[in-house]
Amino acid sequence: MKAISYSRYGGPEVLEYGERPEPKVGPDAVLVKVRAASVNPVDWKCQAGYLDGMMEAVFPVVPGWDVSGVVVRTGVSVPEFTEGDEVMGYVREDFLSRGTFAEYVAAPVRTLARKPRTVGFEEAAALPLVGLTAYQVLHQALLVGTGDTVLVHAAAGGVGSMAVQIARHLGCRVIGAAREAGLEQVAALGAEPVRYDEATFADRVRALAPRGLDAVLDTIGGPYLKLSAGLLAPGGRLASIADGEVLALGGRYFWVRPDPTDLAVLADLVDDGVVSVRVARTFPLERAADAQRANAEGGLNGKVVVTVP
Repeated sequence: MKAISYSRYGGPEVLEYGERPEPKVGPDAVLVKVRAASVNPVDWKCQAGYLDGMMEAVFPVVPGWDVSGVVVRTGVSVPEFTEGDEVMGYVREDFLSRGTFAEYVAAPVRTLARKPRTVGFEEAAALPLVGLTAYQVLHQALLVGTGDTVLVHAAAGGVGSMAVQIARHLGCRVIGAAREAGLEQVAALGAEPVRYDEATFADRVRALAPRGLDAVLDTIGGPYLKLSAGLLAPGGRLASIADGEVLALGGRYFWVRPDPTDLAVLADLVDDGVVSVRVARTFPLERAADAQRANAEGGLNGKVVVTVP
């Protein structure tokens, strides 16, 4: 099969397009013909070796965790799917090797759900990691509910935009922090936008929520994480997906995990029109390095997706 892979840590220049063996399908996995795979910052961070202390890399590594495609074969103990099913997944294992930037991926069933009916493969591939992260943080770490006032950082970004939509669906009032270019999008999602400006940020949020925030979802870390901790109401909850310093501030450091039930809920939210995912640019598989560069440069109003013919 054709695939993207790398045999050493580095930037986009280490990515190679060529032939790789078709993956074997274990008892609890399905073979998926990949139609699209989205790029996330964690992909190029893993590739750069930033997670080497956490995850073993079995070289050559095929990058990518997000995927959408069609089931072509199932493992011997898989009743959940049959040939021809359209699926999406957050195909993360506990090591780096068998990723989704390829014509085929062997995906454990614990990483998959059926693709939303109302969107294409590109949009479906852009959903799993960012959608699961937002959904799980809001439900498991922040325990948000009707009437809560929630601050979402980088609310125009991948995880942030998902979090705004899901929190609104849960009955929360949402304040969305963003750079100037993203404020209009944040407002369109239903949040009250606040522009990033370290000198005035806290005062702007206090003006909107003088009694304090019930929950904060941090996606950027650094000084804004510390500022946010000081904006919480008594009993307020703080969670970060970006900065372990949140633990010293009494919050929770959160890492998303594959969950087929949560993924199926997200698919339903898409089909019900509650959540939408935006694709900014697509690249063919052989140009995955360019897709990675576009993701790393940022500034796009939506996800970057690699497509497989």
